[in-house]
Amino acid sequence: MAIGAWVLESACRQLAAWAADPARRHLTLAVNVSPRQFREVDFVERVVAILDATRAPAERLKLEVTESLFLEERDEARAKMLRLRERGVRFSLDDFGTGYSSLSYIKRLPLDQLKIDQSFVRDLLVDEASAAIVASIIALARSLELEVIAEGVETEAQRDWLIAHDCHAFQGYLFSRPLPLEQLPLSRIA
Repeated sequence: MAIGAWVLESACRQLAAWAADPARRHLTLAVNVSPRQFREVDFVERVVAILDATRAPAERLKLEVTESLFLEERDEARAKMLRLRERGVRFSLDDFGTGYSSLSYIKRLPLDQLKIDQSFVRDLLVDEASAAIVASIIALARSLELEVIAEGVETEAQRDWLIAHDCHAFQGYLFSRPLPLEQLPLSRIA
């Protein structure tokens, strides 16, 4: 089994386990999908088969894709997303702002979330251009009714700036270093 399929199956098994636990059934799991993996002819069928086999709640699975996925065969990528969306799978556009960033195409994608790339977050307190880009991405996401999450939040000052600019979801070392699943206390992920 290719590593991408193994990661996806492992994530879905975890989602199924969480679904059986009343204290964790609300949790969502995000899985990065490479453009190469996404472009595989049977990608949609594989995802559906994994969801069916694991009985994971599809609406709790979020696939993170990057803008490079849409440089070629945009309509095919959109069609795959729509087929998975019909099953309840959600989508996040990872590292937003570092790639192609075609706004005309983004409005056509079945996205749920934009993730602000950590390179902008890292510099937002010391670089006016980074701050302007972050504020613009937040405003864009809000106007398109998308969730927005800031990557690479490492300081309270960064978090406070983001909150003041209407971003309320974060990931980064300010909250935790990567941990094995069994070390995640429920109070941290609830």
